[in-house]
Amino acid sequence: MDRSKLYRRFRTLLIANRGEIACRVIRTARAMGLRTVAVYSEADRDAMHVALADEAVLLGPARARDSYLNVERLIEAAKKTGAEAVHPGYGFLSENAEFAQACYDAGLVFVGPTAAMMTAMGSKSGSKGLMEKAGVPLVPGYHGEAQDDATLSKAADKIGFPILVKASAGGGGRGMRIVRSAAELGPAIVSAKREAKAAFGDDRMLIEKYVDNPRHIEVQIVGDSHGNLLSLFERECTLQRRHQKVIEEAPSPTLNAAQRETVCAAARKAAGAVNYVGAGTIEFVSDGKDVFFIEMNTRLQVEHPVTELITGIDLVEWQLRVAFGEALPLKQDEIKLNGHAVEARVYAENPTKNFMPSVGRISTWRLPAETGGLRIDAGYREGDTVSPYYDAMLAKMIAWAPTRDVAIDRLNRGLEDSDVRGIVTNIPFLSALITHPKVRANAIDTGFIERELSALTSAAAAPGELELCAAVAAIVADERQADASSPWHTFGWQPVGRRQRNFAFRVGHGPEQKIALNYGSGPSTLVIGERELAFAIVPKDGGFDLTLDGIKSPVAAVIDGHELYLRTRNGRFDLHWVDPFGGETEEQTGADKIAAPLPGTVVAVLAEEGAKLEKGAPILTLEVMKMEQTLRAPYAGVLKSIKCRVGDIVQEGIELAVVEPSEE
Repeated sequence: MDRSKLYRRFRTLLIANRGEIACRVIRTARAMGLRTVAVYSEADRDAMHVALADEAVLLGPARARDSYLNVERLIEAAKKTGAEAVHPGYGFLSENAEFAQACYDAGLVFVGPTAAMMTAMGSKSGSKGLMEKAGVPLVPGYHGEAQDDATLSKAADKIGFPILVKASAGGGGRGMRIVRSAAELGPAIVSAKREAKAAFGDDRMLIEKYVDNPRHIEVQIVGDSHGNLLSLFERECTLQRRHQKVIEEAPSPTLNAAQRETVCAAARKAAGAVNYVGAGTIEFVSDGKDVFFIEMNTRLQVEHPVTELITGIDLVEWQLRVAFGEALPLKQDEIKLNGHAVEARVYAENPTKNFMPSVGRISTWRLPAETGGLRIDAGYREGDTVSPYYDAMLAKMIAWAPTRDVAIDRLNRGLEDSDVRGIVTNIPFLSALITHPKVRANAIDTGFIERELSALTSAAAAPGELELCAAVAAIVADERQADASSPWHTFGWQPVGRRQRNFAFRVGHGPEQKIALNYGSGPSTLVIGERELAFAIVPKDGGFDLTLDGIKSPVAAVIDGHELYLRTRNGRFDLHWVDPFGGETEEQTGADKIAAPLPGTVVAVLAEEGAKLEKGAPILTLEVMKMEQTLRAPYAGVLKSIKCRVGDIVQEGIELAVVEPSEE
């Protein structure tokens, strides 16, 4: 390959991605004086990354394969805008060798490794072969070319269950299944292949021994075109769910200094096997004693900010400088480890409903300021719409501190001070996770979240006296703000005597809780049962300070009709304000309705009409936000009808199948 085409200085950069990573790359590129070009789908016309870039090009329809995964349209967008280079971000085409080659063939600088390096190391199967030759320790497994069922089944039997079936291409837990018996193998392979094909366009599988109680350790490496290859310490990403990382930290609290040097040296050796150029990550799994190579990600990782915070290095800037053809600015012994950093991924999903993705318009977006060691990498703003077509990650919150304990405390405070409404997020779950005593003690493995799920998603505390008073205060403050000219703007105004206004609130379908507001001549008070409380409100951004009997408490509040969201020192609360004039209507949705929980695509029909089904039997599978959701029989009965076909795009709430309950 012509080196002058691979690495050269450029002025205009196209970012072939969306969301948080596109915004992240644009910010560093612009700080370096580069002109930036965003690309977008029809679903992302008003997205944050489009607004941040100097120019933006429409690629096509919402579905990724028609827009962000369309190589020809991406190359055409670069040519139209005069872009000389392409940054792929992560996900989508970031590890697609054909895309890297297409950029080179079009005369574009690809900010990443060459197609050959990507092919060698981006394939989990291919990279394992290279590592075996290089003497890097591997997890026992099969990573051959033959992909027929008989070969995979024979390999699984030889390795011994439990095993891990996973896609050779891509990452992020897509196309990955734990299989604990031979009976589970066939369905797991079919499902994993289908998911891998949809996510990466490649359904090749590999099989490896599943390490029980494992820890996930990875090393950040960066190489330049002058033969320099550096490691930037390691990260620990053990807190995972469905093989997707939830919390990441650097450095690993599990390794001592000697182990750290050993694993970093192994990572440099692994990347050196292909003379790697660009940013990448060497991933290892540890059984508590030994560390085994599992794969290399030939791209920037979602969790790269924790490495940036402990090293003071902007990895995107280094990526761009390497693409310019420059040598890395530091030597290995000049990279110093400073403090500890922890990152949490904020997703639009509902942890209490099996992490079902949440879509809709973000009506409220309040995140704390990036001060005191807190960093926020976001891809959304208030008013943006979360669509069902892409990954559900909204933002990353990262905290740095001199020690791990303080970093955890700072991250938790940042999460506790965040209010996102209009969609459901995993913020309360993240807060519960990082403050769990076993997480703080580092007594975890990759199965920790699944084991502790009920505790981490336990029901919120019932609203108490503070919350009921805050609910009334929020309504009154909202009414005062809506009509500042009214004499009611002053609490004490009343021509004659005292008046009482009664309120009732409930949580979900729970009992009503009542509170009264006394106002008129004299100070206003709140009455709960036999208690009468003096109160005062001082408005501030996002809520108010509420003083009850001389104790001041900050309250965050959002009112949407009769729905109230409150955040107090006791946590987050969703209350329904019962209409004092009646007229309460509630849609009753039966638990027996087999309907699309969100917009999605039918990818598999798993039962035939007329079949007798046990309760919980799988009926069909939807792909929603790049994840598969299987809909199951709500009770034993007969599958009377299926109202969809594979490939159908269905909207939220649409009935997809009918089960006639058995007489029993």
